[in-house]
Amino acid sequence: MILLVGGEKGGSGKSCLAQNLAVYFAHEQNASVMLVDCDPQRTTSDWIQARHNMPELAWINCVQLYGKIRYELMSFESHYDVVVIDCGGQDSTTLRAAMSVATHILLPLRPKRRDLKTLPHMEELVSACSMINPNMKATVVMTQCPSLPTQANRILDAKECCRSYGLNVLNAVTYARNIYDDSEEQGASVLELDSSGKAADEIRHIIDELILVEAEEVAHGVCGSETTLPTAV
Repeated sequence: MILLVGGEKGGSGKSCLAQNLAVYFAHEQNASVMLVDCDPQRTTSDWIQARHNMPELAWINCVQLYGKIRYELMSFESHYDVVVIDCGGQDSTTLRAAMSVATHILLPLRPKRRDLKTLPHMEELVSACSMINPNMKATVVMTQCPSLPTQANRILDAKECCRSYGLNVLNAVTYARNIYDDSEEQGASVLELDSSGKAADEIRHIIDELILVEAEEVAHGVCGSETTLPTAV
């Protein structure tokens, strides 16, 4: 699995999501993980440095890559169960190179007008890259959602907007919770700070839904016979 967390809009929590997904696979699935930081802001690299200073936290391999990284990512795939890529919030050579080899692409968006304005370009980008990588699974995930019940329709409307552009969108979402910021500052994940908490369940639900969609497609013969998932999952 090469899981890319990317998109055009900055500030949607891509780095935080990539970090938590990497910890999920390494910590809860005992998979070998390579975390790739492709964001010039180095958010994930700073996070991994803080993490490696905490010996009680499980070690996660991390590298920085930029530019035409297609072949580097393909080489990681043969040595690790899961490769998680954190890509910066803009269309770039790096993002397109990662999309050309990713098996799964998560496009985090907040349910806000300025985030949804990027959907036309994201749809064009996904369509263009799918011609090179037809087996990739690109999915939008709503992040940093307001938790007030009165704002529930905003989330539903944002999901429907994504579907109107032909983009898949997860039912699972993440909500605006302080624990995401608190864990990132400590080089940890929400799974490690509170494994039974709501934020940890949000991360698990995202993965469960991704794997469920993949399993259903395999069962119905949509995916190629060589498409496999990490055995730990």
